[in-house]
Amino acid sequence: MIAPSGAAGAPGEGGDGIRNVIPITEVLAFGQKVTAVAVEYSSTVNPRDLSRDTFTVSDSLYNFRFNPVSDLTDPTKRANRTITAVYTNDAPALEADKKSDPGKYVIIELDPKDPGGNTVMADGRHVKVIADLQTRVVQEKAVHAQPGNGQGHGPTLAPGSTEERGVTQPAINLLADDFVYKRYTSTNGTLLPYAYHLPDGYDPAKKYPLVVILPGHGMGYNGSNEGVQVAADIPATAWQQEKWTGTKERVIVLAPQNQRIGTPDAQAAVMIELLNKFISEFSVDQDRIYNSTVSYGSTLAWSALTSHPGLFDGSLITGGFGASEAQAATIANSGSPVWITHGTGDHLLNVITTGQASYNRIWNAYIALGKTPAQSNALVKYTEYADSAFYEPDRHLAAAPTYEDKTILRWLLSQ
Repeated sequence: MIAPSGAAGAPGEGGDGIRNVIPITEVLAFGQKVTAVAVEYSSTVNPRDLSRDTFTVSDSLYNFRFNPVSDLTDPTKRANRTITAVYTNDAPALEADKKSDPGKYVIIELDPKDPGGNTVMADGRHVKVIADLQTRVVQEKAVHAQPGNGQGHGPTLAPGSTEERGVTQPAINLLADDFVYKRYTSTNGTLLPYAYHLPDGYDPAKKYPLVVILPGHGMGYNGSNEGVQVAADIPATAWQQEKWTGTKERVIVLAPQNQRIGTPDAQAAVMIELLNKFISEFSVDQDRIYNSTVSYGSTLAWSALTSHPGLFDGSLITGGFGASEAQAATIANSGSPVWITHGTGDHLLNVITTGQASYNRIWNAYIALGKTPAQSNALVKYTEYADSAFYEPDRHLAAAPTYEDKTILRWLLSQ
């Protein structure tokens, strides 16, 4: 059972016991999920008594990326997660070395590729971040305080139990919580929520490259899902992490969340208004403005590349819609570098009529302008991913394997 609010050791009571259960999330290749839990006790925990079998952690199996399967469409259906590390800390935070520091928090790290723990769920034709996380912790073995004389177990902080304890505080969302979430109203009155992230140590006297993230259709704003464009997929948060980009270069990220109202041209126009305002307020290198898209976001990119040639210095189109012949010709005339990626088994957007067609049209447009094959190959690139490149069975999310390839991200920043 889940510990009721009046149970011994429940949060907010005096005395010993578990004080709080706090999920910690990260945005992975296929989106945000719980990758650790911080369990808070009333005093400093003795780490010598802890092991991976001290706790059991279970979580919701729900995953909006799967085709409807009974066990995966009910957020309350849970399964045990795989615990990879257990250590103490003085804050509800991860330690890179996974070694204990003195503190009253026990950090339970979880296998990020386990089923379960996803924080994003379907909301009609859109998606949103789940408010009621189903993460549960069972402390199966006793947890002790540090002994006063430096020997033995120390006093028992909480005895072993079969009692499930649910989340008691909001999740700590690594990197996603560091974004600034705001709203812009365009000249025609259209509301455009957006998020942005400035590099650590941002210096307005310096110039920074800017990556504009254009998310998929379901990540568009529907009135109640603000900010999901940062959490649902990897592109927004990846640029703040060297483990994804393969470079120490610091980047500004802007993630508009257009309402999915009107044509892609109309949405792109509002996005460009916001972009111009953002550039005027922050120290952006205007020779290094890029876009990276997921699915439907490609339609805004194709529109912007044709209506404002030269605005973007490079584009990364993942799992996108097809560029028209006219759009391809305009892109070639402007010389805008584009890298297109797509999944061979994409079940939503057929690879032949979208990814392959876009590449072929742009490449042929360069040839028609007199470029050599080598010159064309330098300006438009294409990568197609077999099913084996996707560790979750969503072959539409080409952003997942794309962002796992540091060479593609470094290529974008080099334009």
